[in-house]
Order: sequence, then C-alpha cells, then structure tokens
Amino acid sequence: MQEKLIIKGTRETPNIELNKDTGLFKIEGRSLPENAFEFYRPLVNWMKEYSQEPSPSTHLILSIEYLNSGSLKQIFRIIYMLEDLIEMGSDAKITWKYNIGDELMLEKGKEFKQFLEILIDLEEI
Repeated sequence: MQEKLIIKGTRETPNIELNKDTGLFKIEGRSLPENAFEFYRPLVNWMKEYSQEPSPSTHLILSIEYLNSGSLKQIFRIIYMLEDLIEMGSDAKITWKYNIGDELMLEKGKEFKQFLEILIDLEEI
C-alpha cells in the first residue's frame, strides 16, 4: 500500500492528501468533477487498503468550498468507510471547515453531523 495518496487540485477538483502514517486525511477546495465516481475512485481504493491496517486514529479534514451532488455522494461513501473503521475498533473523527458566512456549507456540515454516527466538528474559518 502507498503510504500517501496525493491528488493535486484544479479549479474543479479538490486537493487530496491521505497519510497512512499519521492517519491525517485532507480534502480541500472545490469539488465539481464531471464524473465524481471516477475522480474519487483512487481515494476510495486507497481507503479500502487503509482499512485493512488503519492507524490507531484517523482524522479527516474536509474544507470544501463547494461540491456538486456527485461529489456529495462520494464524500458520504468515504465517511461511511470511516464509520466502518470505528466499528472495527479504531478512532475516527471529521473536522468540517467552512468559510465565514457560508451558510450552505455550514448546513451541509450540520446534515452530515445529524445523519452520521461519527464525531464531526464544525469549524468556521
């Protein structure tokens, strides 16, 4: 397994940094890929391998300016994988960062927090 997965962002896709050693995962920027399933496939595959031997603690930092519906589905998919880690005995949490005054992304963060079993901290930046 690769120790790190790094995908450089563009105007339409987020920066992604996943680090097996530290358990720190970051998804930052805009997420508007034409085909979100294909864009997030390497991340999902990496997460599947990671879940075989996860770090004792995993922290996902989501700092997304905007996401389309396809990206939202893929983010849910990733979070469900983190919930599976918790069920297997690992620690996992999420920090949902949103820009000051960005009510839409704040509401998305609240929705995630309401419907999921994982600890989600909402942080205004």
